[in-house]
Amino acid sequence: MKRFILGFCVAALMCSFAVDGYAQKKKKRIAGVQVDKVIMEPLTQTMPVLGRFVARESGVVAALTRGPVESVLVAVGDRVKKGDVIAHLVATRIKAARALQAALVSERKAQGRTAKAQLSLTQTELKRLASLRESVAFSRARHDDKISEVAKFDSEVGEKKAAIASARAQLRLADIDLYNAKIRAPYNGVVSQKHTSPGAFLNVGDPVVTLINDDFLEIEADVPSDRLSGLSIGRVTSAKLENGQALKVTVRAIVPEENGLTRTRPVRFTPKISASAEESVAANQSVTVLLPVGVRRDVVSVHKDAVIPRGGESIVFVAKEGKAVRQALQLGDAVGNRFEVLDGLKAGDVVVVRGNERLRPGQSIKYKGMKPVKALETEVPEKAGS
Repeated sequence: MKRFILGFCVAALMCSFAVDGYAQKKKKRIAGVQVDKVIMEPLTQTMPVLGRFVARESGVVAALTRGPVESVLVAVGDRVKKGDVIAHLVATRIKAARALQAALVSERKAQGRTAKAQLSLTQTELKRLASLRESVAFSRARHDDKISEVAKFDSEVGEKKAAIASARAQLRLADIDLYNAKIRAPYNGVVSQKHTSPGAFLNVGDPVVTLINDDFLEIEADVPSDRLSGLSIGRVTSAKLENGQALKVTVRAIVPEENGLTRTRPVRFTPKISASAEESVAANQSVTVLLPVGVRRDVVSVHKDAVIPRGGESIVFVAKEGKAVRQALQLGDAVGNRFEVLDGLKAGDVVVVRGNERLRPGQSIKYKGMKPVKALETEVPEKAGS
């Protein structure tokens, strides 16, 4: 009896181990993945053309009055704002000239007041003589002389007014020279060259510094004339910096001047530069503009990370009802970080872009909508009888 009981226990224990092993085999692996939608987007064939960044505002800041340089307040590489003082000229002589003109204005005003007073006195005498016209004391000769004097002094008053206006204009010019003794930045920019130093003498138009406004950079590219048909004012295309960074550019102007040797025309593009790229962009820097060629067309595209080359074909795993379904597809041109899909997928399909390398056809997957989830693997035992 004891042997029978012991044998029964051993058999029950072995059966339990067998059931546990079978349950372990029935465990199913669920993979946490990231997904992306298959979309419909426009595709335009492009041709690369080398261009360069140019500043819409750049050039030499010149002296607007003459005189020796007292100080230069900037160095190459300094950033200035519109109205900032770049350099000072010695203004002693200019101030003295202004004081002289101010004194001349006062003198001309005094002369004008004298002329007006003399005219007023002569006019009064003329009126008094005219009042004696019916009297025996009236002298026609004296009356006529007084009329001539009135005309003379009236002319002098006009001359003095003109002299005052001339003196005021000279004073205004002296004020302008005094203002221009401080050489100011005409726009925001960076000093790229320094052309003078303290002690030098500047005439009107002599260079002080070269300024580049890097806040308003454009791209200029010489486009072959037979490729202009794909361009129009306001059309948006793309470009690539030397470090590979992409940016959007808009056609601003097509200059109607053709180079007879290269048969190209200059085209200006307005770039949309991100904050991260502003520091790395400079005037005359090379940039590759991708010119649109041909007519835009809408294509179905899939993310490149979803495509797996396997067995001489391209496949993806489509997420359907929590399962990874293997799908072969035919690819066309590249569209940025996506591929054109010629056959095998349609817009709206959801494909796996992360964790797809280890997936098996029909394997259960887990994700949250279109948002990626952290890749994970868990083992969940199936319910009995399933």
